[in-house]
Amino acid sequence: MATTDYKFEGWLGHSAESAKGKMEWGAFEPKKWTENDVDIQITHCGICGSDLHMLRSGWGPTHKACCVGHEIVGRAVKVGKNVKHVKVNDRVGVGAQALSCLQPDCPDCSNGLENHCARSSVNTYGSVYPNDEGKSYGGYADYNRTNGHFVFKIPDGLPSEVAAPMLCGGVTVYSPLKKNGCGPGKTVGVVGVGGLGHFAVLFAKALGADKVVGISRKASKKDEVLELGADQYIATDDDKNWSVDNARTLDLIISTVSSPKMPLTEYLGLLKVGGSLIQVGAPDGGNLPAVSAFTLIMSGIKIGGSAIGSPDEIREMLQFSADNKIRPWIQTRPLKDANQAIIDMEEGKARYRYVLVNEKHVSA
Repeated sequence: MATTDYKFEGWLGHSAESAKGKMEWGAFEPKKWTENDVDIQITHCGICGSDLHMLRSGWGPTHKACCVGHEIVGRAVKVGKNVKHVKVNDRVGVGAQALSCLQPDCPDCSNGLENHCARSSVNTYGSVYPNDEGKSYGGYADYNRTNGHFVFKIPDGLPSEVAAPMLCGGVTVYSPLKKNGCGPGKTVGVVGVGGLGHFAVLFAKALGADKVVGISRKASKKDEVLELGADQYIATDDDKNWSVDNARTLDLIISTVSSPKMPLTEYLGLLKVGGSLIQVGAPDGGNLPAVSAFTLIMSGIKIGGSAIGSPDEIREMLQFSADNKIRPWIQTRPLKDANQAIIDMEEGKARYRYVLVNEKHVSA
């Protein structure tokens, strides 16, 4: 039976101060229901760095009040008539995107690139829907309503607390690894081994890369990163001459760092001739360090970017993770403690991903 007597309530950010652990619990009005939608009773929601950026309006003004969280897993409790791949009581998930234009003449959506749709894109939270359908609200909440095209069945064998952070953090690195040839014969560097970066290490190894190198500032992470499966670790603050000693050793770098002060030129020097650095971390303001054209020209290297992943890529990644028993390092936190959890996240205490657990729904 479908549950119909539920209320949409969650942790709401009313100002930039909410990013400092000052979200307030309250009711919100979800988008207007359509027969393309799915209502989800949330059991788990990962905490992503994007949540903090949005709460403090780091990427531009955020529509307030805002309920963040876009790594959502739960149970479908209401399914629109036009949604054919999900039924009531299925275990499902939602990532960072809630809608694109989905028109057959769209060069992006018609080619499975919904995450790059230039006509219309609605984020899972903090966006306004077209056609006066209301605002989008995320997963630090009891329930979520999202267009069914962006709702995914979670494969059996993939625990909900494991699947949740994959829906944004996982696919954000899985997509560029796959698109840029990660596999046998390749050496891959991961800049910033945190929530995103630890996924990149796990996926690069599972995809068969010959060598995976973790790159972070401090040597204190070395043992953990090697335990994740990395073959080498570079501490840029502590290893003298790291850029010279490791020059031209990597085919591909995935950069998860969101700092405008990172040593980008030195990272590029780690690439072999013809190599690529793909930026997935998005700093407040969007600025990256300046790079000389000669840095690119002399080694024939490329800088690119990648944004989350398409629905097809998310489904592929979830099944790949289930088949290969990918297990990110997560720490579960009660949903009621979300304010303290985002403070701890900002202070770098997560190893390596916090997942909020809506305990009343997990036990239901």
